[in-house]
Formats: sequence, structure tokens, C-alpha cells
Amino acid sequence: MTTLAHRNGRAATAGELAPLAFAGYAHFTAMQVRGGRIRGLDLHLERLRFASVELFGRALPDDRVRSFLRTALEASPPDVSLTATVYAAPGEFSAGEAAELDVLVRTGPPASGPSGPLALTTVEYERFLPAVKHVGEVAKTYFMRRAVRDGFDDAAFVDRRGRFSEATIWNLAFWDGDAVVWPDAAMLVGTTMGIVRRRLDGLGVPQRVQEVTPADVPDLAGAVVMNSWTPGVAVHRIGSAPVPEAPRFLELLHAAYQAEPLIEP
Repeated sequence: MTTLAHRNGRAATAGELAPLAFAGYAHFTAMQVRGGRIRGLDLHLERLRFASVELFGRALPDDRVRSFLRTALEASPPDVSLTATVYAAPGEFSAGEAAELDVLVRTGPPASGPSGPLALTTVEYERFLPAVKHVGEVAKTYFMRRAVRDGFDDAAFVDRRGRFSEATIWNLAFWDGDAVVWPDAAMLVGTTMGIVRRRLDGLGVPQRVQEVTPADVPDLAGAVVMNSWTPGVAVHRIGSAPVPEAPRFLELLHAAYQAEPLIEP
């Protein structure tokens, strides 16, 4: 399928899209749509509200955003990848003029992510405004490409205190053999991560948040990355340290994700 773009609920023109090629002050959320429905819609809307207030001092009503999503999905196949980006017409080099917020909704082919397992290098890096899914993060692509050049599949970030936070386009999750361990550090809490955490609670699976460092990797019973593509891709190596296979861990994460209902926007 081809990629479709809608701006504020109607097909976007080339003239409307052209300025966005040079825009870097915006935020977005990404999701997989199946059968015209979305998992964790409330988390996506919450993300957009929070980021809009953080970047622009105001947010669009949820109902309006949902109407934009519906319009884009009505023009698309039932299964797609969807990205909703919020920006303001004055662009990034403005002092906060009270312009209307615009929403660009883009749909394209559905995705499920790599099959794995993955090898991750470690990089000391902390994202600016880590709680906001903002655009223009050249570092993520840079570190991903450098990881591949060095014989890895991707990169995991370690903060200045030596703690794992997240990976380039992924959240990290670890397994101790009984419980899911989420890293304790500043990061973007992904919508898939949010879905999995609340559904694991419902399934009675133990979870905890704690600091995890590269020195802890040899003691892990499993590790995964997750994002809007998938609730879990196995990681078999971090740096030079192997990570054991953990099929039960993967099964629990995928079962938790599947337990989240699909909702029409």
C-alpha cells in the first residue's frame, strides 16, 4: 500500500507537507492498527495531551484528535501503521505564538518488527525531554547505524549514572526468571510498555522497577526490546555479555499485549 497523509482531517496537499520537511519542533505517537482498531488508544491520547502541553502550553481535545484518526483510517486499509504528529504552523524558530495546533496523520504498511534475537551495543546517551516523543532525534539513528557498523543490531542507552534507560527506538525490559524488571531511569514510557504493564498486573505476573547496569547483564535471565511494532523481541547479547533465551518471558509479554482490547477511535 502507499503512504497516505491527512492534515487536520483532510487529505494533505504537497504545499502543506513541504514545510514539514524542515520542521523539528513537534511530537508524535505511533501505533499499529488492526481491523481499523487500536490497542491502548487512551495511552496514545494521553501521550499527545502531555507532550502538547509540554511543548506548546496547550492541547487539542481528545475528540478532535480521534476524529482525525477516524478520517485517516476510513481512507486506509484495515491493517496499517499510523503516526499522528502534532505541530504548530509557525515552526521551530518562533517564540511561542498562539497559533493553532495542527495534526498530521500518516498511514502506511503494517509492521511487526524484526524477528530477533538482537545483539545490542551500549552507548552513554541521555535524550533531551525524555518523557516526550519528539521529532528530529538524529542521535537515535546515528547510534543505530553505528551499532550496525560495529556488528550489532542496535544500541541500548546508558545514562550518566551507568543505568540502562531505553534503546534507540525501543523500551527495554528484563527478566529475572520470575518477575519482569523495568529499568529505573529517565526515559520515554512507551504505549506498548504501558499496555504490557497494566495487563501483566491483570495476569498476576510480578513486576518491579529497579536500576539495571551493564554489570548486571550476566545475571539476567532474559531481555527484550519493545515498541509500537511488537511487545517483545528477544535480546541475546548486550555488549559482550550473552543473555539467555527466555521463551516464557516472551510468551508472557505477548499474552499481556494480546489481552488489551482493540478499540475504534
